[in-house]
Amino acid sequence: MLMQLAEWLAPAVSGFNLFQYITFRGVMAAITAMLMSLALGPPVIAVLKKMKVGQSIRREGPSSHYSKSGTPTMGGVLMILTIVLTTLLWADISNRYIAAALLTTLAFAAIGGADDYLKLRRNGRGLTIGGKFFWQAAAGLALAVMVYNGASRPEELQLIVPFVKDVVVDMGPWFVLLAWLTVVGASNAVNLTDGLDGLVVLPAALIAVALSVFAYTSGHVNFAQYLAMPHLPQAGELVIFCGALAGAALGFLWFNTYPAQVFMGDVGALSLGAAIGMVAVLVRQELVLVIMGGVFVIETLSVIIQVASFKSTGRRIFRMAPLHHHFELRGWPEPRVIVRFWIVSLLLVLVGLATLKIR
Repeated sequence: MLMQLAEWLAPAVSGFNLFQYITFRGVMAAITAMLMSLALGPPVIAVLKKMKVGQSIRREGPSSHYSKSGTPTMGGVLMILTIVLTTLLWADISNRYIAAALLTTLAFAAIGGADDYLKLRRNGRGLTIGGKFFWQAAAGLALAVMVYNGASRPEELQLIVPFVKDVVVDMGPWFVLLAWLTVVGASNAVNLTDGLDGLVVLPAALIAVALSVFAYTSGHVNFAQYLAMPHLPQAGELVIFCGALAGAALGFLWFNTYPAQVFMGDVGALSLGAAIGMVAVLVRQELVLVIMGGVFVIETLSVIIQVASFKSTGRRIFRMAPLHHHFELRGWPEPRVIVRFWIVSLLLVLVGLATLKIR
């Protein structure tokens, strides 16, 4: 929106030419989203409290969480609203990469929002596991097919192997499966990890910033050539979306940090994970996302291992899954678990960024 206005005003006022620079708009999107979150946070939390949108705490979980019962949930609405408005404000809304990222965010927010709403109306019983996965699978498939059909260059359908120079795999129609797995997998991984105050939000912001670097270099012909990356002419615009996501996440963290004033709920966790997954697909960095989102991957694996072990042997590998609860039951205070997981996430994001040059 502002970009189009700036193009109209630029002939009269040369300063508006600044809006042509993706880096400027990306930084401004991050600042705008953060300030918008900080401004809208208190009234949104007040509305959620008034609506009595309180979180139900599982009695089989750590006893230290019982005091959190009644904390407003569905705060992810704040993040979604901020991301969408900020992206529409600063990005080129005619860009198909931006359209794919926004549609993904809104689609999975709708699924998460429906689940949250039903939980509140049915005493904690939301969508069934099968029903929830069905809608995620359907949305993910539709989005993957949309991106596949919109591809105009061979590079948009190639799988990039990190740390290996000039090794790419032409996916062809298999791209749809890869994109589907990435988006749906990332959505569920973030949702499973969202169990402690602020645990998910900072890693998501860090990954968004890192993906913005991949988007910028992919969209810049000289940088892409120098770093042996696929050149994706329109991908640079995703810097604005990633900036909005990072800024919205950090703004939400102001209210979600321990002890949380509000929880994001499925409406936030499912959409946040799906958005990150879609950006990774669009910039062709699915495997790097596995590295940078290693905390989310490990948390998901801990659940799979725990369930498989209990069903096959009747024994549990961890004291409780996901993994963050295991460390809580070992005596780690919640803030210690959160900060240490943040540190691990930062290290993994730096390793992911290193793949830009180490090939």
